[in-house]
Amino acid sequence: MATIKGKIKAISISEKKGMRKKNVPEAQLKVEHGIVGDAHAGNWHRQISLLSFESISEVVAQGIIVSPGDFAENITTEGIDLKEIKVCDKILLGENTKIEITQIGKKCHSKCEIFKQLGDCIMPRDGLFAKVIKSGSIKVGDKIEVIND
Repeated sequence: MATIKGKIKAISISEKKGMRKKNVPEAQLKVEHGIVGDAHAGNWHRQISLLSFESISEVVAQGIIVSPGDFAENITTEGIDLKEIKVCDKILLGENTKIEITQIGKKCHSKCEIFKQLGDCIMPRDGLFAKVIKSGSIKVGDKIEVIND
């Protein structure tokens, strides 16, 4: 497989579930937890969520005004084709933080506002979920690389 690389376009967290996520310039990722300060963190398989800026741009092209974090993703990526990434792939974020992909997409139980406007939502098919396997710091602009070491 060719090397898959990109960068972190945005990092988003929320203090409580159900709240809109806010963009932050950097974050701490912790093994068996996820992003420190994010309501969806915990010792489970969906500690971190990822969505590509390219997928968000497709929604914008359909006339819906959305930005990174509006799909409740923690990390918005850019320049990396998330559709090429598989469950169990390991990803390096920044210099030394590592995550492992645990799930592709998720069922949308309650139709979000974007679904109500567009009749579709990209997170169930384009979103990725991961657990932290090596703690560290990340910041907007950091590299993303599938490493599978």
